[in-house]
Amino acid sequence: MTETTTTSRQRSLEQERAKAAWKAVLSAKQKGEDYQKKYKPLARGAPANIQQNGLGQTLAFWLAKPKEDQQKDLYASVSTWVKSQINWPEAKELLPWIVEHAETDQYRRATSEAIAFLNWVKRFAEAELKGEV
Repeated sequence: MTETTTTSRQRSLEQERAKAAWKAVLSAKQKGEDYQKKYKPLARGAPANIQQNGLGQTLAFWLAKPKEDQQKDLYASVSTWVKSQINWPEAKELLPWIVEHAETDQYRRATSEAIAFLNWVKRFAEAELKGEV
């Protein structure tokens, strides 16, 4: 693969990440101001939470709060994105795949993809959603 092809592929991948993140944030925006005020800080802290605690632990934390729709929605967005980028037919959701099937290199790739995706979600949430700056 040439340098130009690699650069084009990366730019395209970044554009696809941005598109998926934009869709997630617009969905949050349509759910009202109270929803946005909880989603925005969650999105803002998500990349750092994964870096500090690990992807699996962060996802498990999000799922442990059954009354918090924002956490479930962010989990679903991350799961959908990572699934589209990594071949993992063994499980329908990201967390069970991580726990039951992922090898070290797959886990690292999933973590990198999740953080890259969430960096876009964070940017768009800061720009589009109501809540503290």
